Amino acid sequence: MRRNFELKRVSGALALILTFGLVLTSNETSAQSRGIFVPYSTVGFGIGTSNYYGDMAPYRRLPASTFAMMRWSVGGNYTRHFTPRLAARASFIYARIAGDDYIMNRGSKHEANIFYARNLHFRNDLKEFSVQGIFKLTPDNRSYDRRPQLGAYLFAGVALTAHNPKALDSLEGDWIKLQPLGTEGQGNEGYAKPYSLVQFAIPFGIGVRYKINSKFDISAELGYRKTFTDYLDDAHGNYADPALFADNPLAMTLSNRTTEQFAARKGADRTESLRKFLQVNYTLDTNDPLAALPTTGFGAPGTPRGNSPTYTDNYLFGMIHIHYMLPSQIKCPPLR
Repeated sequence: MRRNFELKRVSGALALILTFGLVLTSNETSAQSRGIFVPYSTVGFGIGTSNYYGDMAPYRRLPASTFAMMRWSVGGNYTRHFTPRLAARASFIYARIAGDDYIMNRGSKHEANIFYARNLHFRNDLKEFSVQGIFKLTPDNRSYDRRPQLGAYLFAGVALTAHNPKALDSLEGDWIKLQPLGTEGQGNEGYAKPYSLVQFAIPFGIGVRYKINSKFDISAELGYRKTFTDYLDDAHGNYADPALFADNPLAMTLSNRTTEQFAARKGADRTESLRKFLQVNYTLDTNDPLAALPTTGFGAPGTPRGNSPTYTDNYLFGMIHIHYMLPSQIKCPPLR
């Protein structure tokens, strides 16, 4: 009787051990089939386009603002992939943005508006360093060489951008830094302080990635930058009192370009279009619109020079990147 009881205990314990072993084996097999993600890093180099949106490129004319003054961008990045879906990257981009009232408003449809008559322009070379988080809509597999052939991702982060707007001096043909000139009276009593040439921005956007081979990817992405300044184009507030520039004729010229006969960047004669501007807006018909324009009060001290004082200037990058997969580990040579 005791022997039968012991046999039952042994059989029960054996059954329990076998069951536990089967569960462990099943879990191990499942884990092996799922695999464990191996973090990896990439370095990338990209080229592309840049676009500015602001006082000289309004959102209400989005196609023209996007394509009329498109410029270039170039940059590099380092990306660390922590999980199948999450990564982070550090990026540096050097790019040029530009705007021009004449180019945006030439032609019969827009030449009678106030922005044509304002006649401002600029270019600005941006140097942006950013840190971004990446969420992969298409997750990776357990190692970089098994990543999907095609994937999409979202990104967002923070950026620090150095900028320095310039305008063309028509007489000398030189590009002049505008911030030191205080074109809207900055730095003088009763006016705003000079604006900073280093600004924060919030980059965010979307991208798609294609696997070329085990070591290389190519990606295309659009990245919008929300800034906290309205001075990427040097135009924000009102025209300053010309007396402020009595000792600086160049600053006086670049602060108010409404009466210049020729568009600085293109050299086109503005006389006939300004005549039409005066006819439409002031019912004034004159053979000398350049002399008549100041008599209307247009461009007078205290009147708007920037057309969006409550909005900021922003920019957009469209870039193509080549990415190289860095080895996940470095193998040391054997000791001899």
